Amino acid sequence: MDLENVTAIVTGVSRGIGRTIAQTYVEHGAGVVGCARSEEALESLENECGRMTGTLRTIPANITESDDREKVVNAAGDQFGRIDVLVNNAGLLGTRDTIADYPMETWTKVIDANVNALFHLTQLVLAGMLQHNSGRIVNITSGVGVRGSARWGAYAVSKFGVEGFTQVLADELSGTNVETNAVNPGPISTDMRAKAYPEEDPETIPSPEDIMDIFLYLASEQSRGNNGKRYEAQEFRFE
Repeated sequence: MDLENVTAIVTGVSRGIGRTIAQTYVEHGAGVVGCARSEEALESLENECGRMTGTLRTIPANITESDDREKVVNAAGDQFGRIDVLVNNAGLLGTRDTIADYPMETWTKVIDANVNALFHLTQLVLAGMLQHNSGRIVNITSGVGVRGSARWGAYAVSKFGVEGFTQVLADELSGTNVETNAVNPGPISTDMRAKAYPEEDPETIPSPEDIMDIFLYLASEQSRGNNGKRYEAQEFRFE
C-alpha cells in the first residue's frame, strides 16, 4: 500500500490507536501531522518514525482548545500544502458512573473533546478539501455509540454524536469527492480500554496493529465512493 502522495492529520497520537495510525501512515509513505498533549510522547514517536518512508511532524496540542486546533490545521497546510485525510481519533473516556451520579465537569470535558473538537477540526479542513474536490474524514466511534449501556455516560453519548455527525456530514458531502466514514475499533488493547475494564487481560484482545487495514484503506484512493459508512475494524481485511 503506497500512501506517498497522501497527507494526513491524526489526532491523539501519544499512544494506542492514534499513535499506531500515525506510524502506519508514515511507514507507507504519507506525510502526517500528529498532535497530542504529551511532548515527551511526541518526541518518542518522531524518533520511531525517523527512518520511515514518509514524513512526520508533531504538534503539541490540546484539541479541546480552539487555538490549538487551528494551529494543527495551519501547520499541516504549511507543511504539505493540502490535507487529504483527517483522522479524528483523540478522545476522552470519562468516568464509569451512572447518569444520576455523573460529574457535570467530566460530562462537559468528554463532550467537548469527543464531539465539539471533532466538529471544529472537521470544519477547519473542509474548505480546503472542497476546494480541491478531494478528501477523506475518518471518525472513531464505538459499540456504545449505537447501543448505549449502563455506566458509559458521556462517552456513549458522545459516540452517538459522532455517529450522527458522520451521517449528517456524509449527506451534505454527497456528490463531491470529499467523503466521511466512521470506524468502530472494537475491543483493543489500549490504555483507555484498560481503564474501562481493569480486570480484563490485555493479552486476550487484539492490539492496535491488528486493525490498521481499515485505516490504510480509508486513506487510499481505493476507498473512493465510500461515504457515510460505519466500518467494524476487526472484521475488515484490505487485500
